[in-house]
Amino acid sequence: MEMEENRMPLLGEKVPSFTAKTTHGVINFPDDFKGKWIVLFSHPADFTPVCTTEFVAFQKRFEEFKEKLGVEIKFPIIADDTGEIAKKYGMIHPGKGTNTVRAVFIIDPNGVLRAVLYYPQEVGRNMDEILRLVKALQTSDEYKVALPANWPNNELIGSRAIIPPATDEKTAKERLERAARKEIECYDWWFCHKELK
Repeated sequence: MEMEENRMPLLGEKVPSFTAKTTHGVINFPDDFKGKWIVLFSHPADFTPVCTTEFVAFQKRFEEFKEKLGVEIKFPIIADDTGEIAKKYGMIHPGKGTNTVRAVFIIDPNGVLRAVLYYPQEVGRNMDEILRLVKALQTSDEYKVALPANWPNNELIGSRAIIPPATDEKTAKERLERAARKEIECYDWWFCHKELK
């Protein structure tokens, strides 16, 4: 299915593909990164002092992305001279002329868009939140759980994970029985959580 120009891809969709020149040579995106988590982030057409701070912040966290999360960030900078990529990813902000917004696309190993962060040109991104988001997506996939606000430092349950809510009476009863055996903890049948192992 061909995506409309200037339409941001939706969560759960395969990301638009493109071939582009980069500082590391020509890439075929996302095919060249198949099997790896990808963090694709954009900068306005005219580099700004905010862009400089973001490049430094990403570079300082390079090892954390690579080693702790298995995320592929070799930091190639993509040339989008024609604006084709910006259009495919819906990054042109109508009120800002031809410059792109500061977008972050987190793409899973199957080339599926899992998260989008969208910032105005005037505000730099939070690299620690991008790291947290990738780790949370990987954890959610691995354990088939949901993760609370501010995970792994949630105010109610700390680093524990939320078990998806019961969808029927039988499952709700089983949950309460598991809680009685101390296999999981529950506030009620609808909000149960567990330690990740």
